[in-house]
Amino acid sequence: MSGNWLNLGEMISVNAVKYPDTVCMKDAKRGYTYPEVDKRINKLANALLGLGLKKGDHVAVLLENCLEICEVYFAACRNGLVVVPINFRLVGKEIGYIVENSESKAIVVHDEFIPNLPEIKTVPGANRIVVGKETPGWKPYDAFLSSGSEKQPKVKVKPSDTWIMLYTSGTTGTPKGVVRSHESYISFYLINAIDFNFRHGEIDLNIMPLCHVNSTFFTFNFAYQGATFYVHPARSFKPLEILEIIQKEKITFISLIPTHYNIILNAPKEEAKKFDVSSITKLLCSSAPVSPEMKKDIMAFFKGVQLYEGYGSTEAGIVTTLFPEEQYTKTGSIGRESAATAIIKLLDEKGKEVPVGEVGELYSYGPMLFDEYWKLPEKTKASFAGKYFTARDMAYKDKEGYYYIVDRKDNMIISGGEHVYPTEVEIALCSHPAVYDAAVIGIPDPKWGEAVKAFVVCKEGKTATEQELLDFCKDKMAGYKKPKSIVFIKPDEMPRTATGKKLHRILRDRCAGGAK
Repeated sequence: MSGNWLNLGEMISVNAVKYPDTVCMKDAKRGYTYPEVDKRINKLANALLGLGLKKGDHVAVLLENCLEICEVYFAACRNGLVVVPINFRLVGKEIGYIVENSESKAIVVHDEFIPNLPEIKTVPGANRIVVGKETPGWKPYDAFLSSGSEKQPKVKVKPSDTWIMLYTSGTTGTPKGVVRSHESYISFYLINAIDFNFRHGEIDLNIMPLCHVNSTFFTFNFAYQGATFYVHPARSFKPLEILEIIQKEKITFISLIPTHYNIILNAPKEEAKKFDVSSITKLLCSSAPVSPEMKKDIMAFFKGVQLYEGYGSTEAGIVTTLFPEEQYTKTGSIGRESAATAIIKLLDEKGKEVPVGEVGELYSYGPMLFDEYWKLPEKTKASFAGKYFTARDMAYKDKEGYYYIVDRKDNMIISGGEHVYPTEVEIALCSHPAVYDAAVIGIPDPKWGEAVKAFVVCKEGKTATEQELLDFCKDKMAGYKKPKSIVFIKPDEMPRTATGKKLHRILRDRCAGGAK
């Protein structure tokens, strides 16, 4: 994409004129119309420039979901700064690594996270801003924002300029800074107006962490369209509370992960059915595989809803979409290429395209691609085959052109020379009536090279034995795929990223350290 496309900050100015009475963003206590947001982000943009920052400088953000983090993103569209969001679940050294690696020159933090911060030598004391309680040595956010001018900053921000640098979740190693331009987001917002038919008048409920690509895509899409989004804390997912918000705010769209849907579907039925959720017209499920049984349950609970599934990555954006009318006919598929967003190739180890029905590494190319990994030219180069990028996911394509993810390449288990994809085994285990969740890894085995090991979380109030689940798997899969051992763990013992992806690497590390 190239040309004079308007970035998100510019579209907020447009929407302030088109929809002067429409609320742009709100939470449980506050709400700001488009004209109000337009003025506030000009003030914040100018206040940040007043610190001596200039276009292209990095600003780290360590905030839970809140309206303030949205304002930082929007302000960066006006002054050309680059936002570096940090996962609020990280601690000490992890936070310090991102701040220092990104060379951030300012930081905005919720007061509760300040005790988790290491000594930040790269950020001057004058450039430290706190949201929440006043803290010695930190500028209060509200006063800082108010100090800026309401005039539009005199900074030319081009579509090709960097807007956000998101750090990968580190599912396979050290987090990498993913450099993303304004135009990579603009393409998403325009294309999703086609695929999802988002329009003015809709209301999004944002629950996914705003430090993640999913929220910067889907939630800010509503601001681009002149619609409304409601921000809810990512750490507070209480099913009845969520249902109450849907009813009260007349929410029309939510993007969730399978874990979220599982929690809603397992809420007390008599309480859950009291809420009117008929305003919901569209739902997205992404970030992890969803079982056919769960899909049916989701569509039964949210009656008449259009359920979408999407596949993508922090680097590639949205690559494929499975549409509502395909949910029953293409169960298990991630869909086909999204409108004007991706060209896909499935390649073998030698870089040759695999035949239909065979598994290959998924590579894609499109306008939502990232620019590079920050300060990692070799890793950037290694993730591409020509202009095609891979997130190291393995997939196959059927005769009708629908894609099916089998697993991450790094999670693949080789047992007795046979390839075992953990996702297939996990879905089979989760079809047992007592199983809430499962994660499968390979552990060293003197005979087979690797043996399949499963970590299982049982549903509340239900139990199962190891032998019961081993017997359950007999008719579900080939012998070499079946777990050789099963460990039962509590829900909070399942390691996950901020968006709910299971961290198989952590489980492998635990086993390597001798822990169960």
